[in-house]
Amino acid sequence: MEEPLLLQISPTDARGSPGKEQQAAGVGILLQIMMLVLSFVLGHVLRRHRFYYLPEASASLLIGLIVGGLANISDTETSIRAWFNFHEEFFFLFLLPPIIFQSGFSLSPKPFFSNFGAIVTFAIFGTFIASMVTGVLVYIGGVILLMYKLPFLECLMFGSLISATDPVTVLSIFQELGTDVNLYALVFGESVLNDAMAISLYRTMSLVRSNTSSGQNFFMIIVRFIETFFGSMSAGVGVGFISALLFKYAGLDIDNLQNLECCLFVLFPYFSYMLAEGLGLSGIVSILFTGIVMKRYTYSNLSDSSQRFVSSFFHLISSLAETFVFIYMGFDIAMEQHSWSHVGFIFFSILFIGIARAANVFGCAYLVNLVRPANRKIPPKHQKALWYSGLRGAMAFALALQSVHDLPEGHGQTIFTATTAIIVLTVLIIGGSTGTMLEALDVVGDDYDSSLGTLGERLEGSNGYIAPSYDEEPSSGSRFKMKLKEFHKSTSSFTAIDRNYLTPFFTTQNGDEDEQEELFSNSRRPRYSGHS
Repeated sequence: MEEPLLLQISPTDARGSPGKEQQAAGVGILLQIMMLVLSFVLGHVLRRHRFYYLPEASASLLIGLIVGGLANISDTETSIRAWFNFHEEFFFLFLLPPIIFQSGFSLSPKPFFSNFGAIVTFAIFGTFIASMVTGVLVYIGGVILLMYKLPFLECLMFGSLISATDPVTVLSIFQELGTDVNLYALVFGESVLNDAMAISLYRTMSLVRSNTSSGQNFFMIIVRFIETFFGSMSAGVGVGFISALLFKYAGLDIDNLQNLECCLFVLFPYFSYMLAEGLGLSGIVSILFTGIVMKRYTYSNLSDSSQRFVSSFFHLISSLAETFVFIYMGFDIAMEQHSWSHVGFIFFSILFIGIARAANVFGCAYLVNLVRPANRKIPPKHQKALWYSGLRGAMAFALALQSVHDLPEGHGQTIFTATTAIIVLTVLIIGGSTGTMLEALDVVGDDYDSSLGTLGERLEGSNGYIAPSYDEEPSSGSRFKMKLKEFHKSTSSFTAIDRNYLTPFFTTQNGDEDEQEELFSNSRRPRYSGHS
């Protein structure tokens, strides 16, 4: 970070007395609140009238673009405009943590773990493939003079940051129209882990570039990434388990201590995030796994009123942060200086990320289907929906803005301009056509609403995380053995450890009946209300 956060957020370059600066700050914050209110009201109207050509995220981005454009061409004071500048530190430290924590906290365990192998394949191996393919294609395009030429490591940095997907539009349409629970789990799970993977890759590439040692570059990339990802995951899981033990034994679930209980629960995610950042690891990976662990173990140790509060609180602040990010991003895109001299770089980058996304989705789906029995393979229409859901959003924008500082003059600006063009194109144009495309693929609609209604019965009869939509078809003896083998490897052993050791140790639940009752009640809740 070049400057302290407060210096970047405060309009220090404003002219005039401190009173004038305070007035400018008030006007700037007032405009931000007005845009938030307008965005929520417009989003509600669009949802109520089922107008899917302008999703809520697209509407928020558009509001930011319009207001930013008006401020840019008007004589708005610099002191007011300074309050709208997108600072990546503010994004990473304040806006992103509640969004990522809520993603992990709202995961439904059974569909997620039944597809865990596929989700990890898409999010980790697939994101690595997509970033490498994009980086190599951009480098080759520069070598053969199709586009602006960048050094190889900078191409890989661009491939890493542009591989961060944000399928908020697709997930919101899934919530509205209903879809197969496995497809939702794949899209949602991939998006949750994909951000963590993309930022780990970007930071690894940036570190390798700053310590250029050509013979050891590839080895350094692998080692540094493993250190960052698994170190961050361990920190997040560790903080989650510590919080579970604290709430189990501290006796905070009595009436006069519920405020303290809620305050401590809210602080633990930020503690996890800042611990990882302080250790030079990835706070995003850490807070994600803290969310998953705290929902599974810590949450059940809270009193009933505290459970209701923390669920509502994190849903509220993640919704506010998510909407504000798109407004914030749209305003800054309109206000920033852009390098439009390399239009070829933008055009071919859009083409290359489509190819890389296809290599990610269809390649990983092929590998997953190789080891799955015939009745559990990912169908082609789900693969196409996954490919189409690869919109780019705030994570790519924040990393691109950071690349302006990380890379030499001209290079970072070119990457930033290309990234903003890709975000606007995918969120506004592709995002607006998502509803039509998903209906054409026949992966959303009323047919799935009735199937979701019977989800509880399907899950109730399965001891373990079994994908509901693939288990009703009769299978031969060999298929049945393959299925048992796969489930034993992927979920059954963890389920047994969780039931017999982890749940009794970290929570107040001691029997199978309590756990089954909790999981069954979770499956009865509206599954898609936790993330938008």
